Amino acid sequence: MKVVILAGGLSPERDVSLSSGAKIANALMERGHEVMLVDLYLGKRNEMFPAVYRSQQPYTYTIPEHEPDLEALKKASGLGEALISQEVICLCQKADRVFLALHGSIGENGQLQALLDIYGISYTGTGYLGSLLAMDKHISKQLMTVNHIKTARWLIMDQDHHPDISFFPCVVKPCGCGSSIGVTIVDNQKQLQKALEEARVYEDRIIIEEKINGREFSVGILNHQALPVIEIIPRQGFYDYKNKYQSGMTEEICPAQLSDELTEKLQKTALKVHEVLQLGYYSRVDFILDENGDAYCLEANTLPGMTPISLLPQMALAAGISYPDLCEMIMKNQ
Repeated sequence: MKVVILAGGLSPERDVSLSSGAKIANALMERGHEVMLVDLYLGKRNEMFPAVYRSQQPYTYTIPEHEPDLEALKKASGLGEALISQEVICLCQKADRVFLALHGSIGENGQLQALLDIYGISYTGTGYLGSLLAMDKHISKQLMTVNHIKTARWLIMDQDHHPDISFFPCVVKPCGCGSSIGVTIVDNQKQLQKALEEARVYEDRIIIEEKINGREFSVGILNHQALPVIEIIPRQGFYDYKNKYQSGMTEEICPAQLSDELTEKLQKTALKVHEVLQLGYYSRVDFILDENGDAYCLEANTLPGMTPISLLPQMALAAGISYPDLCEMIMKNQ
């Protein structure tokens, strides 16, 4: 099959996405597919489809310690605010399948999925509606609440709504970002303003959540089946951008050392979140498990990371699914 892998884009998570895309591309080439890795923002710049497909060199990309400078990228490229390179749709139309390796922004909020639907382009992952519901943390938490899924109490803050914060410590984060970008843990009122300013760098709408103390877990969903649970233990601090993507910064245990009862509880809750948010063939759902054994859902990810140290591939491997097999399964299913 001819496969276009869309990665990068004008997103704070572009480096993570490019690393995911490179690993996916190599896995699919290993399986004999003809692969083109395309930056959603930069495109391929004058490379024709057949020529690119004949060049099957391995892709590599290393994630820096800090998120990218998007303003510098826009200036260097001369492409300005356009979210998609003009050639991307044309390239995707010529492929048998488009593999979405994007994280954040247009890649996960439903905009790109809606555009591909308009052109009749077949792509991997969740459709536009589920992508929108999962990406907007305020909407997803509302849906969880009405469906009796535990999630930390929260407030939404934007330009027109500035509620008083009555709970500390709390977690301040942009409403529609992932990879812990713009996230700050706040212990008191004095620290709050700086945290809000850091979150507003990425988005005007901000979620302020009560901080739940406990152990952090994640559950992958593949073909409507829960994968083994993984526990996430940062060596210091919390599971922020650096701890997520720099090797050796976090210990991950899979399968997690939990009782059968708690394992089943997390898996069933993850499946329920997946269904409530109308997610697609695969996803990843994150939790905090408090000292009472109550599981609080943090969020659902419609395009989980596929980097060399990402959680979903580790969970799949614990279920006996190799990385190339995982990529093949995702590519062939909708």
